[in-house]
Amino acid sequence: MFGLFKKDPVKKLEKEYQQLMEEAMHVQRSGDLKAYARKIEESEKILAQIQQLKSK
Repeated sequence: MFGLFKKDPVKKLEKEYQQLMEEAMHVQRSGDLKAYARKIEESEKILAQIQQLKSK
């Protein structure tokens, strides 16, 4: 019953991943490729966490 109110960590990470990818797109369009690479690297780490949680 108490598990009903727990937030799903995967959903939170997926939302953060989507936000980072959108930010990366805007940074890439502005021409700052170094910042784009950093955003993509961050998003890949989050994606790895998502995959790890889903495999459990």
